[in-house]
Amino acid sequence: MLRSCMLSATLLTMSAGFALAHDTEALMQSPPGEPYVQVSDVLPLPEFLPGLGTLFVVPDTLPAGPFLAYDHDGKLSATVYMTPLEALSSGTAYNDLHVGSHEVTSVDVYYNAGHPGVDEPHAHVVLYHDADAKGRLAQ
Repeated sequence: MLRSCMLSATLLTMSAGFALAHDTEALMQSPPGEPYVQVSDVLPLPEFLPGLGTLFVVPDTLPAGPFLAYDHDGKLSATVYMTPLEALSSGTAYNDLHVGSHEVTSVDVYYNAGHPGVDEPHAHVVLYHDADAKGRLAQ
């Protein structure tokens, strides 16, 4: 188990480093392009999730992400991380994760019992990229 977590953390760190190379300007409008995929195209989830928006992720960065969250107009509104509680309590660290935009106006952290893609209990960490982002994603 520990070896599996260590391998996952190493792969996640390597993937996050790859994602850091992306031009953040290119991520500001949906779709963000390769290597990102729309979550609803690969998992049984709706295209727009109220509270989170339309999500895109690089599959190699799962489960933590980042998930890029776009509003109905395709504007990047938030970067979301989904960090499994068991991995965190076992000492896994998710360091140097990529952000969709360096502008962050507020942060929400909350519990989720699990859903397709991240089945185990986890924390959602949501970085909102402008003052109105949370409201746009709620609709």
